[in-house]
Order: sequence, then structure tokens, then C-alpha cells
Amino acid sequence: MFNRKWPIVVTLLLVFVLLGWMSIGQLSRPQSARADSEYKSLELFTDVLSLVRKNYVEEVDMKSLIYGAINGMLATLDPHSSFLDPEMFKEMKVDTSGEFGGLGIEITIRDGLLTIVSPIEDTPAFKAGLQAGDQIVKIDDKLTKNINIMEAVKLMRGPKGTKVTLTVVRAGVDKPIVVELTRDVIQVRSVRSQVLQKGYGYVRITQFQERTGEELEEALASLTKENGAPLEGLILDLRNNPGGLLDQAVKVSDMFLDSGLIVYTEGREESSRFRFTAHKDGDEPTYPMVVLINGGSASASEIVAGALHDHDRALIMGTQSFGKGSVQTIIPLGDNSALRLTTARYYTPSGVSIQATGITPDIVVRQAEVKAEKVPHHFREKDLAHHFETPADGKPKGGKSPAVAAPKLDEKMQSDYQLMRALDLLKGWQLFKGMQHNAA
Repeated sequence: MFNRKWPIVVTLLLVFVLLGWMSIGQLSRPQSARADSEYKSLELFTDVLSLVRKNYVEEVDMKSLIYGAINGMLATLDPHSSFLDPEMFKEMKVDTSGEFGGLGIEITIRDGLLTIVSPIEDTPAFKAGLQAGDQIVKIDDKLTKNINIMEAVKLMRGPKGTKVTLTVVRAGVDKPIVVELTRDVIQVRSVRSQVLQKGYGYVRITQFQERTGEELEEALASLTKENGAPLEGLILDLRNNPGGLLDQAVKVSDMFLDSGLIVYTEGREESSRFRFTAHKDGDEPTYPMVVLINGGSASASEIVAGALHDHDRALIMGTQSFGKGSVQTIIPLGDNSALRLTTARYYTPSGVSIQATGITPDIVVRQAEVKAEKVPHHFREKDLAHHFETPADGKPKGGKSPAVAAPKLDEKMQSDYQLMRALDLLKGWQLFKGMQHNAA
């Protein structure tokens, strides 16, 4: 009995094994082909590494070759992915704390060119007149063609008092501009504020750092106290703000929103997908807001502008923002170096990615030079002899009424056309609301 069944069993087993081999083979062959291709690529890399070490005219340190290979690999991805050697990684951690030695500019690689995203306010770069969009073609005697961001940062950083010369190309200017700068300790003050006129506050965020959320809370409380009453309107100035820490952008947005999505990210890995929402906990009153942006507003500042815009919490005024809609993750490596890798894109609450497009203002206002107009003197009623005054109670009375001093902005504010337009908009907003109330 056993002998008669044995050929059948063997035959069935052979069939199952053959079918199994065929099905597994069909699934694994493409993966195997891919693995073979990747192995050959790695073999090519190790061959080149071996040839360079053996045949290059001078002996080359292995770590330098590996670092160079990593830099080259990341340079093929996007302008924001880069390798941070131990020294650069240390410098990057100093950046977010708000103090470092250098020039005070945020840079990126755009179309292969080292480009200024924005100068940081009250720094050597800002005082020298460097502008968002300027292309740095030379740092001292080194051409910047094919340079990576961290190498450029390293060249521009240095001890306070030392000098560096930048050669920049600017749109609309025929010749390159050569600027000699003296390095300084860059202490970035994240938040500045002041009451512009009674009822109207102004807050400028220069960069999103570790304490930006806390500093903004303090600034808003100070504005309310200085105003002596709740604010009637606020201008949030994010112009030339190159971005910074994502969590701080979320905190800033959350102060003005009591619910809803602030920003979400999408990446290949589950760990790179996040959704950040607003909470109702001590939010600012819902006074009218204008957010100012320009071509130097990037990354975290675009998150804030996008969130406030999509929730109809603020009007956006100025010019198109930079358009950096990607998230970089810092991945520490074993030798105190790190990988700065683009891992996700971020989206505004309405599902719009601003990568390479930016935030479009509701009201486009370009910056312009404001000059005081020379107004010819005209005779008025008050210039006529024996004119009489009308006091506050409406009853005519001789003599002059006390003058009411108009609130004055400082000289810098008065010359800022975009800011003046934003203030006019807020004041007009309140006047219109008052008219509607009276009509009702």
C-alpha cells in the first residue's frame, strides 16, 4: 500500500515545489534584479574609492573622501539637504539658540546659485544693504559655484572683528556689488513690538527660535498694558523672516487660533507625517490682523501666514513669499556629525503646498520710498484776524482751543510704505465697523 502511494506523493510534492518556485521566482526576480543593480553601484563606488586612495597624486585621508562623497550624494537631492561635519553640526545648534559669530544672513541654493533668503535685522549684512534675492558669487577669493550651503556658512562665520568680502549680483544692477563686512556676534532678537498709535500694535518676528513663542506672549501682554486697553488691531510683520523651528511657528499660530488645523506634513515614512492643530487656551482676542510678508519670508513664517490666512484670521499684505515648503530633519551620526535631510512637505490647512510657489498676499503692496511732501502754505480760516474758535462743547468762544497732538511714528516706521498701508487698512476697518454699528 505504501509503495503504491509513494510515487503519487512524490509527484504531488514535485508539483507543489515547482509551482512554489515559479510563484516565488516571479515575485522575487524584480527585487533581485534591483538588488543586483544596487550592489553593482556600490561596487562601483568602492572601486573608485580604492582607485583614488591608491593612485591620486597625493595621499588622501579616508574620512575626507567619505565626507566628500556624502556631500556630493546629498547635493543631487535638493538645496536644503546637506551633510554637517562635527564643527558644522555644532554651529547649527548654536543658530537656533539665537547667538553666533558671523554676518547675519540666511542663504539657500537657488538654480545652482548661492542666494540670500534674507538679511537678519540689525546685523552687519542688514546694515550693509544686502537684500533678499542677492546672489553671492564670491566669498573673499573663493567662487561659490557648486558650493554647498554649509561650506558657505563656514566661510562667512568667524570671530567678531574679522572681515570678509562678498561679491554679489543683484537684479537690475549692471555690475557686481563688492561689500566688505566686519563680522560681529549675531544676537538675534526674535520678537520686537511697539504701539504704533492708540489701539494699534505692531509685532515683528525676525526668526523662529527656541523662545519665540514665549517672547511673543510677553510682547502681546506688554502691548496691551502700554495701550491701556485691549488692542483694536495688530500688524504681524514676517518680512525677511527666513523661518526656523517648526514647533515655534505652530505656537505662534496657535495664539491667534482657537481650533482647527495649523499645518500638516506628508512624507514617505510614517514618522514624517504630522498634523498640528490649534487649542483654545488663552488665545488672543479676535481683533483685526494684517500679516506682512515679502520674498524674504520663508519656511516657518509661511506656515504662520498660511494658517492665519486659511482660517480667515488675518489679511496677508505685501509681496509673494519665498516658497520653501519642505521639512528638514536633523539626524545625528556616530562621529558627532549629522545629516540634514528633507523628509516631508508641509501643507497649509486648506491642503495647499507652497513649495516653490509661496504665499500670495490678499493685497499686493510693493515697498516704496516714502518722502515728506512739501506742501505750499494756504491761508485758512484760523489765519484770518479776529476769527473765533469752536470748543469741544460746540459753543463758540474766543481764543484758541488746545491742540491735540497727533500720534507720531518713529522715522523708520514713517518711511515704511507697506507698514503704513497696513496701519491705514486696520484703521479703515475699525471706522467701517463703527459706521455699520451706527447705521444699525
